[in-house]
Formats: sequence, structure tokens, C-alpha cells
Amino acid sequence: MNQRTEIASLGEFGLIDHLTQNNEIKNASTVLSVGDDAAVMDHFGRQTVVSTDLLIEGIHFDLSYTPLKHLGYKSIIVNLSDIYAMNATPTQVTVSIAFSNRFGLEALDELYAGIYAACNKYQVDLVGGDTSSSQKGLIISVTAIGEVAPGNFIKRSTAQPNDLICVSGELGGAFLGLTLLEREKKIFEETGAQPDLENQAYIVGRLLKPEARQDIIEYLANEKIIPTAMMDISDGLSSDILHICKQSKMGCVLYEDKFPINEEAKQFAYKLQLDPTACVLSGGEDYELLFTISQADFEKVKGNKSISVIGYITNEKEGCHLITRGGSKHQLIAQGWNHAKAKEQ
Repeated sequence: MNQRTEIASLGEFGLIDHLTQNNEIKNASTVLSVGDDAAVMDHFGRQTVVSTDLLIEGIHFDLSYTPLKHLGYKSIIVNLSDIYAMNATPTQVTVSIAFSNRFGLEALDELYAGIYAACNKYQVDLVGGDTSSSQKGLIISVTAIGEVAPGNFIKRSTAQPNDLICVSGELGGAFLGLTLLEREKKIFEETGAQPDLENQAYIVGRLLKPEARQDIIEYLANEKIIPTAMMDISDGLSSDILHICKQSKMGCVLYEDKFPINEEAKQFAYKLQLDPTACVLSGGEDYELLFTISQADFEKVKGNKSISVIGYITNEKEGCHLITRGGSKHQLIAQGWNHAKAKEQ
């Protein structure tokens, strides 16, 4: 029987003290951390970038197959990804949680082990937060704060005609991981059979333990490449490129045969009778970077195996399209491309 410490035995301040007892400061910009009414930061003339995400049990995560440590890690990563997507460096986070009485202290320690693992890996300071009880389930709110040299942040609204559209890493894996875990959960609930993840460590890892692309931001800086527009891919490639096009008042052309899909993930998609391209376009939760660059920078990105050029920006009146492997042209819609129309043409 696992030991369980009732949280009520600590009280709120006792709980915060317990969860932050080994908190260490890593950034000079963190002047005052946990323990006062507010944290104090000084970014020494650099501009401050702030992003907040809310993760709600039953909507954003399912604890039947998400270990609490992984959840803590991911809750930090999804926010750091937003800071990197602004071409900024994350420096601090705040974490607020609300939890029902089904969580003991040991469960929260697991969650915070993941939070601290992410903070340590990305050299970010945890500087505050709040705890509360909830009527049911677990709610996590994370705010990430970062810094960037004045004017060096990159928006979604500044793509230019003929810019190249680039993505980091591989796409579609997280959606396949979710599909597999949901399938096994359903089988377990109906039959009691133990989950069979079919050795699909890659796609399960893409969902449960994503990483933020600090390496890409550092590469772009080292190569003196300034993206013209950028965001992270959390909703699927089609939704996210359409955000950039809408805000930039531009169109785009994407090439299906240029999409970076992991071979293992592709084969598993076929096994599930899913279209790997649909997983890329509509899947989401990849937390890769989607950015546009001037054609003059093509030679610089060409050699980076972690960056794929998947299309280009056009004038707004030309619309947003996908060129399939077979060479046919389809209009991009927010949830992938329109299969019904594709069949007609």
C-alpha cells in the first residue's frame, strides 16, 4: 500500500513551503523568488515576454495514462515553447494548481518532480504560484516569463510574399500517441485487458513528454537568421499556418511530400488506417516551431536536419493550398484539408 499524506495536515502555506523547499535560483534576472507577496524580476533593459496556459483534467490530459511526473514536465514545456516561439529566452515560471481530495501529498510531489525536471533542463526559475482545492480533478495554470533584446521578438503577423515556410522536428506523432493511448484505455475499460502499446515508445513519448525547441532558437541566432514570422505548433499544422497567413494577410502553398513524418509513426498510422498527412495537418500537440524565413536564408537552413522547408508564402488573394504527392491542389482548412472536396476533383 502506498503511503498517503493528507494535504490538510500541512495547511496551504505548509504545502507551498513543502513543494518549494529545494527551489534554486538560476537566473540573474530573478531578484526575489517564492516566499513574498510577489516575485521581483529585473531584465536589465531587455523586453519581457509573458505567456499563460491552463491545463484541466479531462479536457487537456487524462490521468488514467498520464503519469503525474510527465504531466508536471509537460505543463512547463508547453509554456516554454510559447516563449521560444517569440524568439525569446524563458527565465521564470509561476505554477498554480487546484486539486480534489483524491490527491495526497505524494501525488503532488510527483507532479512537482516533473515541474522541477523541466525547470532544471531549460534553466528556468520557479518564482511563485498558488494552491487551492477543487471540487473534482486537477487544474494546472502555468505562466512563463522570458526576455528578448528590444525589438527582436517575432510575431505571427509579419510573413512576406515568397518567404519559405519551415518547421522544426517531426509532426503528427503526438496525435498518433494520443490515438493509441485512447484506444488502449477503451479496451481496458471494456475488457480489463492490460494495455498493449505495441512498442510505440516514440509516439507515446511525443504526447507524454514533449520538448521545447530551444536548440532551434539558438541555431537561428548563431546563423544570424531572423524569421519573418513564427509560432509553435500546438493545434496542428493547418490551423497554425492559417493563423500566420490570416494575421499576415498572406496566402501559402504547402507540399505534402515535404512534411517531416517519423517513419515509425507513419507505419503505425497506416496500421490504424489513418492518413499520416491528416495527422500532421490536424493532430496538434507537437510543440515544434513553425516559422517563415527570407529565401536568402535558404542555404543556411538547408544543412540543418531538424528544419524542413515545407512550402512558401503567397499573396493573400491566392489563398492557402496544399499540393498533394500526386500533384493535385487542395484548399487548406483549419482541420486539415477538405477530404470531401478532394474526392470531387
